[in-house]
Amino acid sequence: MAEAHQAVAFQFTITPEGIDLQLSHQALQQVYLSGLRSWKKRISRLKNNFITGVYPASPSSWLFVVIAILATMYTRSDPSMGLIAKIQEHLPPWCRSGLQCQTVVSAVLFSTLLWLSLIFTMRLCLKQLLSYHKWMFEQRNKMSTTTKVWMALVRIFSGRQPLLYSYQGSLPNLPVPAIKDTVKRYLDSVRPLMSTAEFERMTTLAKEFEGGFGNKLNWYLKLKALWASNYVSDWWEEYIYLRGRGPIMVNSNYYGMDFVYVTPTPIQAARAGNALHAFLLYRRKLNKEDIKPVSTFIPLCSAQCERLFNTTRIPGEETDAVVHWQDSDYVAVHHRGRYFRLWLYQAGRLLSPREIEHQIQRILDDPSPPSPGEEKLGALTAGDRVPWAQARKEFFSSGVNKRSLDCIERAAFFVTLSDDEHVIMGDDPTPCLDRYAKALLHGKCYDRWFDKSFSLVVFKNGRHGLNAEHSWADAPVVAHMWEYVLATDCFQLGYNEEGHCKGDVNPSLSQPQRLSWDIPAKCQECITQSLSVAQALADDVDFHVITLRDFGKGRIKKLRVSPDAFIQIALQLAYYRDRGMFSLTYEASMTRLFREGRTETVRSCTSESCAFVKAFEGGEVGLDVCHRLFRMACDKHQNLYRMAMTGAGIDRHLFCLYVVSKYLGEESPFLKEVLSDPWRLSTSQTPFQQVELFDMVNHPEYITCGGGFGPVADDGYGVSYSIIGENIINFHISCKHSCPQTDSHKFGALIKKSLTDLDQMLSAEQKAARNEQNTGGNSTQAKKDL
Repeated sequence: MAEAHQAVAFQFTITPEGIDLQLSHQALQQVYLSGLRSWKKRISRLKNNFITGVYPASPSSWLFVVIAILATMYTRSDPSMGLIAKIQEHLPPWCRSGLQCQTVVSAVLFSTLLWLSLIFTMRLCLKQLLSYHKWMFEQRNKMSTTTKVWMALVRIFSGRQPLLYSYQGSLPNLPVPAIKDTVKRYLDSVRPLMSTAEFERMTTLAKEFEGGFGNKLNWYLKLKALWASNYVSDWWEEYIYLRGRGPIMVNSNYYGMDFVYVTPTPIQAARAGNALHAFLLYRRKLNKEDIKPVSTFIPLCSAQCERLFNTTRIPGEETDAVVHWQDSDYVAVHHRGRYFRLWLYQAGRLLSPREIEHQIQRILDDPSPPSPGEEKLGALTAGDRVPWAQARKEFFSSGVNKRSLDCIERAAFFVTLSDDEHVIMGDDPTPCLDRYAKALLHGKCYDRWFDKSFSLVVFKNGRHGLNAEHSWADAPVVAHMWEYVLATDCFQLGYNEEGHCKGDVNPSLSQPQRLSWDIPAKCQECITQSLSVAQALADDVDFHVITLRDFGKGRIKKLRVSPDAFIQIALQLAYYRDRGMFSLTYEASMTRLFREGRTETVRSCTSESCAFVKAFEGGEVGLDVCHRLFRMACDKHQNLYRMAMTGAGIDRHLFCLYVVSKYLGEESPFLKEVLSDPWRLSTSQTPFQQVELFDMVNHPEYITCGGGFGPVADDGYGVSYSIIGENIINFHISCKHSCPQTDSHKFGALIKKSLTDLDQMLSAEQKAARNEQNTGGNSTQAKKDL
């Protein structure tokens, strides 16, 4: 009970002598320190907002401008051309105490206005510079003079030591493509997937749309683009994610894996202690904006980082909502069907990893059973959204249930302490990796809170992983944080010889708070129904993970091919071998070169890739023809990817046109048919962004296996791949058992064979080219000798 008494700031008792007031100085000190931390954060946020607002200038540059103007006036010249005198005439009476004072005040005001004007001009110039994207379509060794001058100007106007959000105001808005361009690119993308009659019919629909209704819809989009920061992102979040009424588990949420071949400690509480501390260190850097903006020579939008922590998805009957809170001092923890609130700060101080481990161990040692209905409560977030919204409104809108639900939803993030173990053992780790992937994607369907922005899952043997909700941000944002946590856990925080976190434990830490619930029988029925829906979905998922440690980016680059294009062509070849046909293929590309940009679709199945696959599989043409077709397919894919990144994609534009048509209450046969096409092959590359945090030469085992997602179509595949270092490529393949035409293990074997076949083909091409060079050289030498 000592901890409970320390949490009370004062007590009073009524005695015959009057009221006896007893103050707890320790509790008051904790209240003071906690409030001090809150005010420090507010001041830091205000300071960062100011620094970001004046970037690429710095606050100190204001003083430089003021001194320069005053120095110029001291030489009896007027740099303002009379403006300072005009300002002096309009000063309020209380500023007119003396002529010299009036002059100084007027000069400072003029300097401030001049400084702000210079900042506005610099930001406008930087925005125009960042709107130039032709550099992406040029080869590095053949860069144009225009691009070289542009690169020099970008360096000048980009400033130094930017904060995370420094470039937000300078990023260009996503442009609205012309209708004719989008229609032309769409028809080009579907040509290899349609018969001649089907293509002629679609061409007719497209031309009718382009010449009539399409221009009207596009006018509305251009109007929105003038008003909004991004004409796509808000509709994309609402209609693609938040209005979906099916389960978000498997269908939307995705996962990230731990190190594959090493577990830093077998102690569950210790691994959780370091991981939680590392997450909060990252959040501290995020709040201070002390994270360098991600860039591909030019900066990318960082807006998605704002909702990384303290965020949850709230269910609704028609649409969900993403709610974000400014701060949270605790995490919500699930263990054996029970929920806990775990405070991560004491008197404004972040708990050390050893202290967090101690608190986690208290939860693990707690013998209390779940209350009625509590054990599988999380299944509500795994099932259909409408029953969850109705149950939330009926059973969790007041009383103890509302308080406990608020605690979970307002937590920094969610933590699951699982009793399962996942070990990568033996020469063939594949079965273990497959089970590990499914455990992270859906688990038991009730031991996660799938609505939270992300959940950390820590298994009994110390291995852990991540499950993330998709609506608020895309995978690269979560992956950036996850890389930091993994590196900080092992290379900075570390463990002692016994496997525990380093440091000492404060004995005055209060017990983690067990959350209370009062779940009636009717609500328990809702939980059971949601669990049955989620369990059926989870059981249907067929997952397979491949790790290639002897074939990576380095090998592909030696073949003088883009690694991403190489893999995408291999996927087309594997799919054709699997199904004997081609399919509409989705590859995610980011549009974060623009403000509040998210993703665009690269339609990887092209006429060029289909021509190559048919020629390669048919065997009726020589290798020279195959080589030429392969290079054409790779060039086409590279061009499509660059166009998607620079705002000239197809699918987001068509999607927004469809939304406008629905708002207008008018049907478009063309748009309706376009958006009904299924993506039977959905692919995504998870980029490895912070190579400097890992030593892949001396410690290649300390590398994550990447992450994956569930299948998009019932009769299709979901393929996530990560290219790590020079020698590693990981594939995460998903499909459904209920579809007899799909098999993740078979498709994985076909991917490996396709990669090998392409490698052999290109290697033979290089060998032939070298032999030809050697032969030519010998012939020349022979002629000289004669």
